[in-house]
Amino acid sequence: MVIFMINEISVKKISVAVERLCITANKRLPEDIVCKISNSKECESSALACSVLCDLEKNIAVAEKYNLPICQDTGMAVIFLEIGQDVHFVDGDLYEAVNEGVRNGYENGLLRKSVVSDPLNRINTGDNTPAVIHTQIVPGSKVKITVAPKGFGSENMSGIKMLTPFDGRTGVINAVLEIVKKASNNPCPPIVVGVGIGGDFEQCALLSKKALCRSTDIPNTNEFYREMEKELLFKINELGIGPQGFGGKTTALAVNIETAPTHIAGLPVAVNIGCHVTRHASCEVE
Repeated sequence: MVIFMINEISVKKISVAVERLCITANKRLPEDIVCKISNSKECESSALACSVLCDLEKNIAVAEKYNLPICQDTGMAVIFLEIGQDVHFVDGDLYEAVNEGVRNGYENGLLRKSVVSDPLNRINTGDNTPAVIHTQIVPGSKVKITVAPKGFGSENMSGIKMLTPFDGRTGVINAVLEIVKKASNNPCPPIVVGVGIGGDFEQCALLSKKALCRSTDIPNTNEFYREMEKELLFKINELGIGPQGFGGKTTALAVNIETAPTHIAGLPVAVNIGCHVTRHASCEVE
């Protein structure tokens, strides 16, 4: 006899967790990003670039000291839910609970509400909902929640290229460099560059967004793509855009690549750019 162990999780717990993560992500930058901004000063020969990096450090410190958002653009709330297949949600609708958490987080955290209900009529919803929610079913009986607030100074600079297999590795590198070069100072560098390769049109874009949620201290596990991340980071920093676009050697803090299988006739590539405030926070609910 097979006994199935179902773990019942109240959506109210999801709501509370999302609220907390919305506030944390907007007010506390991940430690890997903080360290990379600080360490970048050692690579700079430009006094202006060093001064800008110091200003960014001060801004991060002030936000933590006074419990303020690191950036005034507290973004759209992008929520990743990794749901264990043995989980059963009770006490309400999951998506409604997630949006309730976003609503409470942005209200109680005194975060700017930037979502409009219609892309052309532009009427603000007043509570930063609805969130952008991505779900994935995984083994287990827990739910991992990642909240990644995305400001649009950087989001607007992202791009997608539908390459062909003939373009290959060189084509991918050139596509990424083209998008970053066009972005220039607009996404508030030093940036984190999320790259999605493979899948189809929408999957490669999602991969690039997920790539921004990976710690910049954790390289790709595949040696081929790990070397590609290094090469892209070097070439992006050779562009000389520098901190906040004032010139220098620190245009990007990291390049994170995520991949997926694709069609024999395709090579989709997406680039999602994160500003120096590339925010995300995670927790598990069980």
